[in-house]
Amino acid sequence: MVKSIQSPSKYVQGSGVLTQLETYVGSLGESFLVVADPFVLDDAKEKIGKSFEGTEKDVTIEKFGGECTKNEIDRLIQIAKAKNVQAVIAIGGGKTLDTVKAIGYYTKIPVVIIPTLASCDAPCTALSVIYTEKGEFSEYLFLPENPNMVMVDTDIIVKAPVKFLAAGMGDAFATYYEARACYKASGNNLVGTKITKAALALAELCHKTLLEDGVKAKLSNEKGVLTKALENIIEANIYLSGVGAESSGLAAAHAISNGLTVLTELHRVSHGEKVAFGTLVQLVLEDAPVEEIKQAINFMKNVGLPVSLEEMGVNVINKDAIMKVAASSCAKNDTMGNMPFEVTVEDVYGAIIVANELGKQFR
Repeated sequence: MVKSIQSPSKYVQGSGVLTQLETYVGSLGESFLVVADPFVLDDAKEKIGKSFEGTEKDVTIEKFGGECTKNEIDRLIQIAKAKNVQAVIAIGGGKTLDTVKAIGYYTKIPVVIIPTLASCDAPCTALSVIYTEKGEFSEYLFLPENPNMVMVDTDIIVKAPVKFLAAGMGDAFATYYEARACYKASGNNLVGTKITKAALALAELCHKTLLEDGVKAKLSNEKGVLTKALENIIEANIYLSGVGAESSGLAAAHAISNGLTVLTELHRVSHGEKVAFGTLVQLVLEDAPVEEIKQAINFMKNVGLPVSLEEMGVNVINKDAIMKVAASSCAKNDTMGNMPFEVTVEDVYGAIIVANELGKQFR
């Protein structure tokens, strides 16, 4: 039996680290492609320009197209090849980061990840989630290596709207429950090996940190101030969840999140919000103790996460539509099979309905 744990080669977190970018990445090459989200493009140009000032390194900055699709990946690969870049840098949210990781994989050049949000655990993982042009889940692209470096500038994170931090906590909150399920099932993690004690410990620490510091971090973010609690939650959302989930595995919560993408009403709902609801559904599937479900719902409500389909924008619960969600959640290429018991489409349908009612009841 082979076990493994893997993570980025280097993780750097702190105030103002983006202004020191060249210090950290200069050894990776002489030419760089930076892919930036539109809303940070101007700020990134200014800070990166100052960071590389006085050097002879060539930096090309390109605006991200908005969705991690095969077409967007191919478009940026062509730019990277035309510029003969030696490393690619992502600055933005999860879809930007996943796109750049795919670029690094296909072009075989180093990848540097700079998240502008603590909204998901994508920065640290050797995984890209590919979507269709319509925004529906398409496939997981499993990568042979994690990013070479992850740099988290907390000055940027603290300025982001609190809904993104909450979404990150939603994504991270699933980490422990999915790790627990995979461990019970003696399943494989996302890199195809068994789960180490170290990986499970990271998932448990992620869970503990969220419960202890989640509400305080939310308040810190709302007031735009950096506190130890916010620093801890940023680390939990990005590193503990990223390494914990990748090395411990995904189960029902993420499968259900992917299934929810078939509902057009939820295309504007964040990944983390869908995963959080998926966690409630997983707990119902497991027939978890009611106190554990109450704790999960209370945490989610206190940090600003939806606990029902209605809160996410599904105003009419249509049986056929929810059955499609359930069927998509049980797709062979997804992670429902990592649950420690057989799960049918009908099981998922029932769990979604009950989780939705519990969310409304305990609200």
